[in-house]
Amino acid sequence: MQKGKAGPRLQQIIDHAKSHAIAVRFVDGARMGVPKNCRHQGVVARQSEARLLSLEDLLAGITDEEQTTQARILVLDSLQDPRNVGSILRSALAAGFSRVILTRERSVPLTGTVARTSAGAVSHLRLCQVVNLVDALNRLKEQGFWIFGAIAEANAAPIYTTDFSGPICLVIGSEGKGIQPLVRKQCDVLVTIPMQASFNSLNASVAAAVIMFEIARRSL
Repeated sequence: MQKGKAGPRLQQIIDHAKSHAIAVRFVDGARMGVPKNCRHQGVVARQSEARLLSLEDLLAGITDEEQTTQARILVLDSLQDPRNVGSILRSALAAGFSRVILTRERSVPLTGTVARTSAGAVSHLRLCQVVNLVDALNRLKEQGFWIFGAIAEANAAPIYTTDFSGPICLVIGSEGKGIQPLVRKQCDVLVTIPMQASFNSLNASVAAAVIMFEIARRSL
């Protein structure tokens, strides 16, 4: 919605969007995200490239004991680079992380760039978007999942010696700030990729791929 615009029709759109759990943002006219020659009336809708599920629907199907013990869920906490997200989703599908949870706020939407970079993986993954990630992680814990948070700190548990048995939820933080503090507190184990160099040289997509495939290797 363009800042400064008002009226009963616009308010009707706002109310209708909120009643259907559709996020509404108010931005300057120059930041509407449309071409300059595109005429609009102060309202622009952005549609996801993939079908998004509720958390309940995401967890549906993880029922019998055998499937639950091998369940793998990936969580992307506030990632903002569409190419990073697309690359991570592509790796997730290949590594057996068929369920992915994304945050609604401060995260890049599933745009065409994400879909293209994922090489079509968005069409084969069960994707969920949540408003409150802390609540979602608590729900996963109730379902028996262990929450592993990926961080770039030497005092975290090395991924090569960490026990990744049982149902796993892996949290990947944003490119700059990493995992949010409140989300980090919900992690049962904080893991890291041991580095030969003295600095963290891996971006979010590469780090996520390394950890997911290490987890996948353990189940072979």
